Amino acid sequence: MPPSPLILSRYQVKDLMRARKAESESAETSTDLNRTRTTAQLHADGVAFANGTRASWEQLTEIYEDETHCFAQDADGDFAKIMTFSATTRRAVVLYATPKAPTMVLAGFPMHRIKNTDPWADTQTKIRAASPVSGEVLDTCTGLGYTASEAARTAQHVITCELDPSVIEVCAQNPWSQGIFDNPKVTQKIGDILDLIEDFDDGQFNRIIHDPPTVAMAGDLYSGAFYRELARVTRKGGRLFHYIGDPRSDIGSRTTRGVVRRLQEAGFREVRPAEAAYGVIATR
Repeated sequence: MPPSPLILSRYQVKDLMRARKAESESAETSTDLNRTRTTAQLHADGVAFANGTRASWEQLTEIYEDETHCFAQDADGDFAKIMTFSATTRRAVVLYATPKAPTMVLAGFPMHRIKNTDPWADTQTKIRAASPVSGEVLDTCTGLGYTASEAARTAQHVITCELDPSVIEVCAQNPWSQGIFDNPKVTQKIGDILDLIEDFDDGQFNRIIHDPPTVAMAGDLYSGAFYRELARVTRKGGRLFHYIGDPRSDIGSRTTRGVVRRLQEAGFREVRPAEAAYGVIATR
């Protein structure tokens, strides 16, 4: 079996650079964007990793000097940025490096909070807001799959929906996204959630986690018509977590007021803030 490819960003390479400067013969780092740690051997011409792969100092320096991208090594040993251009949305899809789990950037907008937190912690905050997460769960917007992966830890089954196949293409290269591919409790659906939701049964879901892009990018996912569909597929007593954005910002505050009103009109009997998760909880 060939060795696993190196997946690196500047946050992993800086460990190697620091060790090289100290004239160390080895260094602890990660080859999967800090999912796991490993020891690498430092040589004059580059670095040998425990999984049998190598990278030159020239390659590592190029990665280190890039503050935003994640890089994947191919079978020939070359590195390329993990990004693509979507034929569906006509937007760039970029795996964006952070000190822990990466986020995804679409058209310049990060899909997770990264200020004073990290994408994985951000996801866990959303899951806690919707807890207990059990039974049948709908994740309306897959993104990098973190929500579906975390929900599947306690849920019986998770259906996660993604509009853009290019997003799944980037997920496939992200070590932190593998839970949506190798967990039998997760079912992926590719298509517009506005259409896919029509195929779900009344009261099918115990929990729904709705974490859409911004209103400017996906206004229909904040509409009263879509909220009525969300209410229809939520069982009585079930709950929806809806991520909106910073409630203390002018835009977030205005958007939240409109979301709360439309959710109530759609049939959710109780809508309350989940400020730590930058959203609201709505009970059916």
